[in-house]
Amino acid sequence: MASSGALARALSTRDSRLFFSGSMVAWTGLWMQRIAVSWLAWQLTGSAFWVGMVAFCDLAPAVFISPIAGAIADRVDRVKLAMWTQLAIALQSALVAGFTFSGHMTITLLLVLEVCGGVAASFAQPARQTLMPGIVARPDLPAAVAANSLCFATARFIGPAIAGPVIAAWGVVPAIAGNAVGYLFACLSIYLLRVDPKERHGHPVSKSLGAEVVEGLRYASRHPGLGPILLYAALGALLLRGVQEILPPFVERLFGRGAESLAILTACFGIGALVSGLWVASRGRLEGTTRLAVFAALAQAVATVGFVATSFFPFGMLCAALIGGTASIHGISVQTLIQSATDASYRGRMLSLWGLITRAFPALGALSLGAAGEIFGLQWPPLVAVALFLGVFAWGVARLRRMEQALEGEPATPETR
Repeated sequence: MASSGALARALSTRDSRLFFSGSMVAWTGLWMQRIAVSWLAWQLTGSAFWVGMVAFCDLAPAVFISPIAGAIADRVDRVKLAMWTQLAIALQSALVAGFTFSGHMTITLLLVLEVCGGVAASFAQPARQTLMPGIVARPDLPAAVAANSLCFATARFIGPAIAGPVIAAWGVVPAIAGNAVGYLFACLSIYLLRVDPKERHGHPVSKSLGAEVVEGLRYASRHPGLGPILLYAALGALLLRGVQEILPPFVERLFGRGAESLAILTACFGIGALVSGLWVASRGRLEGTTRLAVFAALAQAVATVGFVATSFFPFGMLCAALIGGTASIHGISVQTLIQSATDASYRGRMLSLWGLITRAFPALGALSLGAAGEIFGLQWPPLVAVALFLGVFAWGVARLRRMEQALEGEPATPETR
């Protein structure tokens, strides 16, 4: 009951309800568009490589943009930054829907628009996430981070559940247009927030933007906990997340099914993430979170082996739910550690690195799996990636105790480290 109370407190205020409802609606639209765009790329090309390239173009801009976006989020009005970037995402969705509806969409144009959407999302992610400590008390921050991930997981279930029948009945355009509506709603919800001024505004500008980017990277690399856990998460995303980003080839070639089954599998990922997210939220404590982050990635690797090794769709659904659940535990845990262990003046930059990890590294993994899948088939490349991850896991376990000591205490300031 006490643990459930922590989650209830995180959701009890007007601002937290506005924030999380906006997140839920926006991310539901996001997953509708992801399903639709992935299927659109498959329809346009029939190639696993190009499906992977579309995912790459959406996620890869984070490599270049996220460090800059984080530094900007640490020095400007974060509410305004979140509003404008979410408005840009809505515009991108409207353009994709418009060009597709008019019959002028090509794979090249789709790649360009996905890059534009990826740039906007790279700015929106740290802008939104840095607001969270301004709408909940610090003791409730782990539950709030879990609630944020629960919104994402729920949207990952609802979005595909809506998108599958919509695409089957009316095509991809309505599903993509739904994302534009969702982000317009999220923009309005941010406008209505009353954020603690200390968290709304970044620090006074005293250095160049480039210097602050470098300073943030140095802070992460020198931190005994943040540096290792971010590296572990990055390598895990590179080696394990690619399968989720190029599902259409697996659906058609491995399971012999169509768009509705793509939506079913994506919803299974979401169901797993939702159930595990509720469990993580119910913990209501920071202790043990580092260990969860490390071992959840190993469980995700095992579930990935089961998914790519079968052609029996019900078992694939089960493995998809397990992948979604373990990935959710890992992601919530890492985000909680970042929010808790980072000095406030660096929070935007650290969260932007997390955004880079969750966007750029899966993109690289998707592109690699898509290209390798054209040559070696869809099963062997993910199995090789899992084998490589086992070495990463061994490295993480060897550093686990030191990471726990650095991440599960009070935030480390530049002066106290």
